[in-house]
Amino acid sequence: MRDTETKPRRMGLKMKILLILLTLLLICGAVLAAFLCGLRQASQAAEPQITGDLLASQLRSVQELVTVSYYYTNMGRFENQVDFYGWKVPFTTKSFIVSYDGVIKAGVDLEKLQVSIGDGEVTVTLPESRIISHEIPEDSLEVFDESDNLFNHITIEDYTAFTRGQKSAMEQRAVDGGLLDRANQEARTAVDSLLRIMPGLEEYTLTVK
Repeated sequence: MRDTETKPRRMGLKMKILLILLTLLLICGAVLAAFLCGLRQASQAAEPQITGDLLASQLRSVQELVTVSYYYTNMGRFENQVDFYGWKVPFTTKSFIVSYDGVIKAGVDLEKLQVSIGDGEVTVTLPESRIISHEIPEDSLEVFDESDNLFNHITIEDYTAFTRGQKSAMEQRAVDGGLLDRANQEARTAVDSLLRIMPGLEEYTLTVK
């Protein structure tokens, strides 16, 4: 009789232990699932959402994008004569010839770019290129055939005004030669290259214009 009574007790005990183990496994599974879900959400939250404002901000951090440098050597002549109410006073002419080197840099102001995103496409619209800087190193200036005059001396202001006028003429020559057109093309290429190395844009079609 004792063995007969003991068997149901042992079976009941085993069932209780089995239920406890199953419950613990279910709890552990639920905790693990919640943990993995939390990691996934945290990972997704850590990845910045691709927006037009975000891309524009990253590109604008470059500020001015210099894309083309135009180097040149030029020579110009300065001549001035005292003018008295429209009458050129004789024997008051002063003149000089100057040789100099210069560099003109052109590019785009990325503060003015526009970015739009839609239907899997990123479109960046750049402003027109412009001349960003124009430098004539002082040590490149060489003066030839300087002709001073007792009544009309050559002054430092003459050299300054002459250089300023030469800069304007050389900038116009560079623009006429296609400087800004080349800067536009180089700017589009440079921005396209920048976009292609930015994380998160692999699935987008990129257009820079």
